[in-house]
Amino acid sequence: YHTEHELLRYLKRLENRDLSLAHSMIPLGSCTMKLNATSEMMPITWPRLADVHPFAPASQTRGYRQLIADLSAQLASVTGFDAVSLQPNSGAAGEYAGLLTIRAWHEARGQGHRDVCLIPVSAHGTNPASAALAGMRIVALPVDAHGSVVMEALQAAAQEHKDDLAALMITYPSTHGVYEDEIVRVCEIVHDAGGQVYMDGANMNAQVGLTAPGIIGADVCHLNLHKTFCIPHGGGGPGVGPIGVRAHLAPHLPTHPLLLERGEGGADNEACGTVSAAPWGSALILPISHAYVSMMGSEGLRRASETAILAANYMATRLEGAYDRLFRGPRGTCAHEFILDIRPLTASTGLGPEDIAKRLMDFGFHAPTMSWPVPGTLMIEPTESESRAELDRYVEALLCIRAEIAAVERGEQPRGDNVVARAPHTAQEAAADAWDRPYSREQAVYPLPWVRERKFWPHVGRVDNVFGDRTLVARLQ
Repeated sequence: YHTEHELLRYLKRLENRDLSLAHSMIPLGSCTMKLNATSEMMPITWPRLADVHPFAPASQTRGYRQLIADLSAQLASVTGFDAVSLQPNSGAAGEYAGLLTIRAWHEARGQGHRDVCLIPVSAHGTNPASAALAGMRIVALPVDAHGSVVMEALQAAAQEHKDDLAALMITYPSTHGVYEDEIVRVCEIVHDAGGQVYMDGANMNAQVGLTAPGIIGADVCHLNLHKTFCIPHGGGGPGVGPIGVRAHLAPHLPTHPLLLERGEGGADNEACGTVSAAPWGSALILPISHAYVSMMGSEGLRRASETAILAANYMATRLEGAYDRLFRGPRGTCAHEFILDIRPLTASTGLGPEDIAKRLMDFGFHAPTMSWPVPGTLMIEPTESESRAELDRYVEALLCIRAEIAAVERGEQPRGDNVVARAPHTAQEAAADAWDRPYSREQAVYPLPWVRERKFWPHVGRVDNVFGDRTLVARLQ
């Protein structure tokens, strides 16, 4: 491009192809795609915050350090812990830092041989990866039909490894979208065997203001500020995964050479090391979470959790009967997310989670999380930010797709050539002179009346995902 105008227009064309929260809800399970409010984002554009170097002298960063101290105190209050480190740059980095903190504590007590980490099979994939990186041996724990840890298996594993048990990593609520009813007992069993409890805070949006890791008995927990505390995901900037700990672990939190030089970082021989290039990690984006917590207050944070749980259960109830659901609590409810089992539909029609995800694009919606934590499923997390009208639209889209799948089940539409299997439908396809498909253009691009007013056109039709994954750079023949 030879003019800035042309470059600007090119970038705008790319932007117009990108579906975002500015268009519709993005209910990715275990991602907590909530509102990133403009009022919370504004401070990071202020030069006095945006232009501060990570290694700036302490005398020039008093205000910033006060903000960091205030946010640390807020997060300590939310988690029920005694100390917080803001240094980790992501949730996975928080896991790693938390496990290093636990290892440093064991070593300080002359029990550095403890290296076994118990992890339920329902855990985030980063849990075993972080444990392995921290030099721990991983022992997997099974879960029951409700998605909770099998208590007998936990007791047996804790007893078997009582001499070398370092930690248990557990997500609460679980990755299956249910609360572990025995979570307090789980923590007691691990403590009795000499281990520490690491709680994965990925699902904190279902407990802030209602309970806390410190209340249920955990010793360490990381928070995803890019989930629960409103920092944007992905292109919006880096994540932040601070960890909170009980008092006995506080001396072993990460430090930094710059802080040690200033005499602010505790004792180097007690700390677990450094996990980020900067003393407070991605400090520039901490004002976002500080603004969120400050504006919400304790009552607002509690109501946010309650609304997130209510929204998930509302959607799950409306979809009852149309789709099978995996994992329910004892009262048939879920936490802040739920899982739809698509495998029976795949068996009867050949249509799977990916087909439903592609068809949702025709409605102007992003797909839920596909085939995780269980293959052949969709995991939906609406968050508290969406209105009931938006929840209803998403439910109506899923119910409409289910009716289209039912037409395939009844033999009214061919298995491999139907509106779901051929989705998404681009404007170029819909406007073409030829249309040889066994369904109408109307059904393809305007499946429900409200889609006309909110249409977001996909720019690419069905692609070969496997070929794309295996071919980094494609060349036209």
